[in-house]
Amino acid sequence: MIGIPETFARTTVEREGEPGAVWLAELPGIVDELLGRWGCLPDGEVVHGGVGVIVPVRRRAEGTAVLKVSFPHPGNRHEPDAFAAWGGRGAVLLHERDDERFAMLLERVRTSTLAEVEDDDRVVTVAGQVARRLAIPAPPGLPRLRERAEAWEEQLHKDAEELTHALPRHVVDAAVATVRELGRVQPDTLIHGDLHAGNILRADREPWLAVDPKGYAGDPAYDGGTLLRSRALTLLATDDLRKAAHRILDVFAEAAEVDRERAQRWAQLHAVQDAFWNRRHGFRTARSGSRSDWLIAFGDRLAELLAERS
Repeated sequence: MIGIPETFARTTVEREGEPGAVWLAELPGIVDELLGRWGCLPDGEVVHGGVGVIVPVRRRAEGTAVLKVSFPHPGNRHEPDAFAAWGGRGAVLLHERDDERFAMLLERVRTSTLAEVEDDDRVVTVAGQVARRLAIPAPPGLPRLRERAEAWEEQLHKDAEELTHALPRHVVDAAVATVRELGRVQPDTLIHGDLHAGNILRADREPWLAVDPKGYAGDPAYDGGTLLRSRALTLLATDDLRKAAHRILDVFAEAAEVDRERAQRWAQLHAVQDAFWNRRHGFRTARSGSRSDWLIAFGDRLAELLAERS
């Protein structure tokens, strides 16, 4: 049986509690059963993401692949649907799936990610190009982001009223306007939903392929906001936050062939949502104290400058 990485086991229990512990106890047996059913043998060290383990395998007939088994959670349910719809276009190929066990047999790619590229413009350009390839008509049954708009607006109002914050009224109003004007009328286009450099891996079949999609149907410009959010560390180091943030949006919009203003508006909504979320839950690296206060102030500033129309 496979060994479960210690860090993955600990974080799973911390996040999921007793259900996580029960699932971890069953996981080695689940993996063994799937390996046998799909004709695979382990072929490397077990690694993990945030919610699942990845087992490199060798298929007895078709070469290498990886077995991914995720903790059963609604947020992971539509990942195989997205892979199936793309059929390898800009994303790894789906070979087999077991939806009950939240398991997939996927094309094996390299372990290096786009996040390891030092050229910021190159990172954003590649991410935009991948996003453009993934933007295809969404099949029925995938979650439509427009159906979340009402809940987004309710949460924004709730957070603005309940939390102590320094966000100017017009900044929160801009986020609410984005939900009302863009959120409720999104196209039926398949998008990644969690696009960032760590979810784009080097490959041989194509230079870069996406992994870990949410499988949403919505506005392709939405992923410009998720990408900007993920570039926070590069933004923290800049001397000119406005210039750096706008550069990311400019480069992404051109590469992804999406409307630049829409990408900025989605990014501003994400920034306001993050600003409120972090006040309620803190940061992974700083739950409280001066660093947390500084990060919150940084997030507020980003949300404010993105509310400015260019």
